[in-house]
Amino acid sequence: MSIRGPLVVLEGGEGVGKTTQWERLREWLRASGQTVLALREPGGTPPGDTIRTLLLDPVGALAPETEALLFAASRAELLTRAVRPALAQGTLVLLDRYLLSTYVYQGVARGLNTDALRAINQFATGGLVPDLTLLLSLPLDEAQRRTKARGAPDRLEQEPDGFHARVAAGFSEALTAEWQQTHSECGPIVLVDASGTREEVTARCIDILASRWPEHFARPAGITSQTA
Repeated sequence: MSIRGPLVVLEGGEGVGKTTQWERLREWLRASGQTVLALREPGGTPPGDTIRTLLLDPVGALAPETEALLFAASRAELLTRAVRPALAQGTLVLLDRYLLSTYVYQGVARGLNTDALRAINQFATGGLVPDLTLLLSLPLDEAQRRTKARGAPDRLEQEPDGFHARVAAGFSEALTAEWQQTHSECGPIVLVDASGTREEVTARCIDILASRWPEHFARPAGITSQTA
């Protein structure tokens, strides 16, 4: 790991269990002796939480450009107030969503210009690149079934099937070497199979952390590495 703390991001479409794994990894990391700050996007600060309410309000309506700018504003506040100070102290920061979601949701799914998204987020982040992104993936029909079972969908969850199909396609493309080379600001992205039990998915995530940083994380027994 670098002198500063590592920045680890969890990503994925609706219903893949991303937030569940974010919570489970936070507790596992703390139990294993790591100093961890777990934050979610949008949100994590008082202004960011207000923006989150606007963005996820199920009866709200936002232009795609407004949506992208609100996500960037929340991100700028989060990085300035919480993420950068924690990283500077050597804390591991675990983020529920980051730049990759912007390129997929506002870029691929909403159709906004990639260069414009890159520019506003370069300004928002100051070029802070994740050390690792864990991209959780499920077949789209299974992810949608899980989302519907939860009930009370937010504004993004209640988007039509075509929107979620574009999101899934965008995340799949982000796993290619070509995409990652042209989006280096997103850092390395590793696929995590999100099928099976919560415990099995958590073990897969831990195994990837152990593969990247073996001096800091112990690999669970019986789980095969997923890293290339």
